[in-house]
Amino acid sequence: MPLKYLNLDDATRKYMVEEIDLAVGDGSLYLSPWLTDVGKADWPTLLRSAATDGSDATLAAELPHNGRLHKTAQRKKPTGGFTTYNVPVTARDTMAEGEFNRFYVRGLCRHAIANGIEYLVVYRAKEVENPRPGSNEKIGSHVDAAALLNDLRTSPGVEPSLGLPPGPNSGLTVRLP
Repeated sequence: MPLKYLNLDDATRKYMVEEIDLAVGDGSLYLSPWLTDVGKADWPTLLRSAATDGSDATLAAELPHNGRLHKTAQRKKPTGGFTTYNVPVTARDTMAEGEFNRFYVRGLCRHAIANGIEYLVVYRAKEVENPRPGSNEKIGSHVDAAALLNDLRTSPGVEPSLGLPPGPNSGLTVRLP
């Protein structure tokens, strides 16, 4: 189920695409280890296409085609070495929602800044069965648009220091006040 992006309009989409192009250009676009080499090659185009006229759901629908996703992956063990695990069946949704939302927020920050709006408001864009501790406390809070944009630009692939968006499957995003 896709997130309900309250401010996903043409202006926000334009800024999303610019932010994707910026990340591709400076080499900071996050490429999940769940993506195959084909998936990594296709990811920027798929993400850009979803930002132009799609959603996290359309992005997720494209990921399983053409061998873009690994069936298994490896992770480091705390004691050293690696372990192999099955890539979750929800990988496509998790990746699509997380990265589309991240670029939606970046685009909306740009939209807000361009229109003299200093802050954005956190809201739940998708109901989740078990909200993370602290997620509900963030709902309705204000976040500085410029600080959030900078935070997202400097933390690809990891949870941003401001905690927005707060990781995959949280259901949280931001809107204009």
